[in-house]
Amino acid sequence: MIKRIVSIAGKPGLFKLVSQGKNMLIVESLQTGKRTPAYAHDKVISLADVAIYTDGEDMPLADVLEKISAYTNGQPIDIKGFADDAAIRTYFGEILPEFDRDRVYTTDIKKLFTWYNQLIAGGVTKFKDDEIAEDQAAEAAEKADAAE
Repeated sequence: MIKRIVSIAGKPGLFKLVSQGKNMLIVESLQTGKRTPAYAHDKVISLADVAIYTDGEDMPLADVLEKISAYTNGQPIDIKGFADDAAIRTYFGEILPEFDRDRVYTTDIKKLFTWYNQLIAGGVTKFKDDEIAEDQAAEAAEKADAAE
C-alpha cells in the first residue's frame, strides 16, 4: 500500500497514485480526495523509497510506521501535545531506540508523525502486509506473462 502513496514537494499532504499519463501522474489527496496532476518537473517521492537512519542499516519507512502503529495501538499522535523538541525526540526514541540521533533531525520526526497521522486519517492502517501481497501479485503476473 505504501508504494502507491507519494509526497510531492511544494504540495501539502500525502497523495495516492491513481493513474499515469503522458509526462504526468494523476494523484489523489488523502485528505480531500481531490485529484490533481503531478508533472515530470515536480519532485515526487514514494514513501516506499524513504528510510530512517539508524545506528545500523537504514530502516525502511514501512517498518518504522509499523512500529509507530504498534506503539500507539493504531491511534494518531498528538504532535502539538509535546512540550518541546526534546520531548519529541524522547518519544521517538521509545518507539525506535536505534535511530541515529545525529542524522535524524526533529523536523524529520515531526514530518514522520504528520505522515503517520495522515495515513491513519486516510484509512491506511497496514504498511507492510499489503505491500508484500502486491509484490507477490506482480511476480505472479510476470510469471504468467513469461509462460505465454
